[in-house]
Amino acid sequence: MLTVTESAVSNFKEYLNQNNLTDSSIRVMLQSSCAGPGLGLGLDEKTADDQLFEQDGLTFLVADGIFAATGAITVDFVKESSGCGCSGGGGFSVTSEKPLVGGGCADSCSSGSCGC
Repeated sequence: MLTVTESAVSNFKEYLNQNNLTDSSIRVMLQSSCAGPGLGLGLDEKTADDQLFEQDGLTFLVADGIFAATGAITVDFVKESSGCGCSGGGGFSVTSEKPLVGGGCADSCSSGSCGC
């Protein structure tokens, strides 16, 4: 199940309109980094292996099988940072019902910049 908050929809629409991308689909994807797996967003085109979700004129794509690892996914827009000094202006937040496991600062992060 995919839930997209009103705040996220509003901010997606604003971004897509400002950048003349109103026909774009928004992909919710599972991605990996040295910090472990996480969920992200990107603009993409539908493939045969995608589940399609439409909300308020926006199209969201999720590859088949992701929900087995994540459970329900929520996309939100957070207006302010958490106070950690990382981004300041807030942004999109993609969270899952199930914890995503794996990764962490193992040998895959040879640069030493994992922050662990």
